[in-house]
Amino acid sequence: MSLLVAVGQPFSLCPCGSIQKKPYRGVVRLFPIRAALVEARPRTVPALRDDGPGSGLVFGGNRTDDLQAEARAMARAANASVYSPELLAVKYGSRPIKVLRRTLQILIAVTSFGLTLLVDQRNGQLDRNKRLRAAELRRVFTRLGPTFVKLGQGLSTRPDICPPEYLEELSELQDALPTFPDAEAFSCIERELGLPIDSIFSSISPSPIAAASLGQVYKAQLKYSGQVVAVKVQRPGIEEAIGLDFYLIRALGFLINKYVDIISSDVVALIDEFARRVYQELNYVQEGQNARRFKKLYADKEDVLVPDIFWEYTSGKVLTMEWVDGVKLNEQDAIERQGLRVLDLVNTGIQCSLRQLLEYGYFHADPHPGNLLATPEGKLAFLDFGMMSETPEEARFAIIGHVVHMVNRDYEAMARDYYVLDFLSPDVDVSPIVPALRNFFDDALNSTVSELNFKTIVDGLGAVLYQYPFNVPAYYALILRSLTVLEGLALYADPNFKVLAASYPYFAKRLLTDPNPYLRDALIELLFKDGKFRWNRLENLLVQGRKDRDFSVKDALQPVLKLLLGPEGEELRDLVIKEAVRVTEAFVLGTVIDTYNYIPDLMRTLMFNGNATGPLLMSNTEQESMMELRDQVLRIWGLLQSSEQFDPAVLQPILQVLQEPEARSLGGRVIGGITQRLAARLLQQVLRAPTTDSTSTL
Repeated sequence: MSLLVAVGQPFSLCPCGSIQKKPYRGVVRLFPIRAALVEARPRTVPALRDDGPGSGLVFGGNRTDDLQAEARAMARAANASVYSPELLAVKYGSRPIKVLRRTLQILIAVTSFGLTLLVDQRNGQLDRNKRLRAAELRRVFTRLGPTFVKLGQGLSTRPDICPPEYLEELSELQDALPTFPDAEAFSCIERELGLPIDSIFSSISPSPIAAASLGQVYKAQLKYSGQVVAVKVQRPGIEEAIGLDFYLIRALGFLINKYVDIISSDVVALIDEFARRVYQELNYVQEGQNARRFKKLYADKEDVLVPDIFWEYTSGKVLTMEWVDGVKLNEQDAIERQGLRVLDLVNTGIQCSLRQLLEYGYFHADPHPGNLLATPEGKLAFLDFGMMSETPEEARFAIIGHVVHMVNRDYEAMARDYYVLDFLSPDVDVSPIVPALRNFFDDALNSTVSELNFKTIVDGLGAVLYQYPFNVPAYYALILRSLTVLEGLALYADPNFKVLAASYPYFAKRLLTDPNPYLRDALIELLFKDGKFRWNRLENLLVQGRKDRDFSVKDALQPVLKLLLGPEGEELRDLVIKEAVRVTEAFVLGTVIDTYNYIPDLMRTLMFNGNATGPLLMSNTEQESMMELRDQVLRIWGLLQSSEQFDPAVLQPILQVLQEPEARSLGGRVIGGITQRLAARLLQQVLRAPTTDSTSTL
């Protein structure tokens, strides 16, 4: 039931539910709360200026009006603060008392925490009290304010810096700060948008729906349209607070660069980068543009929902976004009461996250339960687009290759992947890292990789990263955190859920269909080993790939075929020729064996002079291997035929390629090899020469 208070009767809602008066004028309505909007953390991304005709991404009007409204929002945010260490030096260099007061506050808090660690170390209780000290550090960051809350949030995604206990505690800093007065929030809305609040909203909640480090969120209803929206308002005075902190932290960075030799990185540069990101969070127009880009890339799937932005009511310090009704993904009972399944929603989240991480590279870096809602229609709604990150193009393919190397237990290749992923500088020797990877994964991979818990991999890799000179890029740490959070949500519903198993179809589809040279080589590496083709791996890839709804039979294996007939495919052609000979022999001789088995016993005796071994002189092991090869090839063909929307016309591109001169040359070599092999078999049969099992390994 809604509670409506008339104009001129200001109030606030106490935790007990009673109403108290507050110095604010306007119409205020308390809505029943069914959704949550949690603090966002922006990152600069390219704004999409051209949505293209018919994109369907117009927020709140036609495309031209929407772009004009966005331009006006950008104009309102024109004076948004930009990080400038030079300006901070000028501003605070003339305020020594204020600087000294804040310095003492930080030093006392940090020194006190450091002393507790020192006492634990001397008493031999450092490991025992690790969880307790992690909670203390979280409270220290909370007391020191927004800058240190952000620092803690950043550390919570760095397994190469912090032990697991600290990662878990610091990850709770999502809603660390108390709310600020509602009157200040409403005043900020009027000042930023240049309109009385009651001319914008017909109603607005009297207290925040959610609050975090940089702002708090209200639920409101637009006066002109009746649209229900979420309104995020920035915390007052936050620029002053973080500006002074970064002035002090940067000064500390200079001291570290000058006197601490053990740290080789440029600490001042790292601080400047972190400060730029925090300042970008203060511009809510940027967050709106993040949401616009995310919607353009990923809301094409019918089961993904991204809320619209209302640019006319958005500025640098106010963000107005479509309200989304839904239930947090960790509220399993509430989701099931709507007739939905948590695992279906989590699978949607995993597939969307894989597209974010490995296709377009632009991803939501904070998919905690408050930012992922299950709507009554069964859609997965993404909220809060402040903390976004990007995966470099090279790294996207290297991550897929890394998974292939893990499947193959190729730890040397896994170690070399860290160069491409920018974990290690080229001058670092990876040979000492290989045994550490082998020791961990040989223990972890007792069963198939798909049965491996993703958190187990993250924890194991985190231990390796912590021991060696790794520099984990921010994007990768955020990827690990995102997928770990999704798996954690799934485990609420199913303790046996494995995120890697749910991810397999996507990886299989990409390996089979992506023309990128890195993935093409990874596929060849997976399918060929020791000069032999592994048909079981191809069969498994097709089985898994077909589970991905975007899998196309027409595109499968096309990249490898193009390489096979290209100038760089000589080595691959030799392998394919040998395998084509094996497969053809299996079909020919398998047909002979099947025909023989259909002949009545009396006729067999007359035809083969009582020979008990049958028409072919080969061991049972060789015969079974040959029949299994033929059956595998037939199963793979059956998988292709039974794929959705299969049409024999999908083979047309292959036939076209086979008409090229290189293909005819390859075909001639295959026919020659088959002829030689069958002739050798015939000669063996005539001479009745014994055949060893090794003959089947060509």
